Amino acid sequence: MTDQADPTQGQTGSGSNPPADPDAKPIRPGDSVPQGGIDPTQVFASPPQPPKPQAGQGDSTAAPKDSGPPPPPVGHQFTDEQLKEQGFDEEDIRILKEIKDFRFGSITQHLTNENIPVPTHGEVQFDEQLFLGLLRGSISLTKDEKWRIIQAIPKLSQFQIDELQKILQEERNKFSLLSPKHLLQLMKLEQKHSEDWKDLQSINVQEGAKNQEQEQAEEIRKQLGL
Repeated sequence: MTDQADPTQGQTGSGSNPPADPDAKPIRPGDSVPQGGIDPTQVFASPPQPPKPQAGQGDSTAAPKDSGPPPPPVGHQFTDEQLKEQGFDEEDIRILKEIKDFRFGSITQHLTNENIPVPTHGEVQFDEQLFLGLLRGSISLTKDEKWRIIQAIPKLSQFQIDELQKILQEERNKFSLLSPKHLLQLMKLEQKHSEDWKDLQSINVQEGAKNQEQEQAEEIRKQLGL
């Protein structure tokens, strides 16, 4: 989230916490999570940076400034002349033909939140599935950051959860309104983040199977008096 303040800083859901070790290496998917979740200040590997002057070019995921109209709805057939009348230029029209029915969010919306468990979070209230849906659709957060946000939920305050949802929704809205000339880049980014989400699901399945094996082994040892 390159153009927003970090909502994981400041208030937490469990009172004041000791400052995180600045030299500590951020935990990654598959690592052991401390009981009660990770400290919110450890979500990002480095503090979010302000947007660069050339935001939106290259591999940047900061929403660029864009004065063109947003993409037309999927399912409507327009001639080139009709599209030009609506304000689309030649590049817009070329990319619309190339990406066909893709619109921002159309790849990640077909993913599920299955095997992405949300830790117990006390009195903080929010729609868990909506939150995960916004998280999986983000192209500004890395796979590790998404995982760490989930693991930090037990220590997030209501304010922080609400702010995260607001920022993620704003990100979705901004990218959805970009003109068609950005859709090819957005499609590639969304494909990458879609695979990252599937990786998180696979890691959680593997961890669940490993924990089950350990529990079964412990039960057998108990039965044998070992």
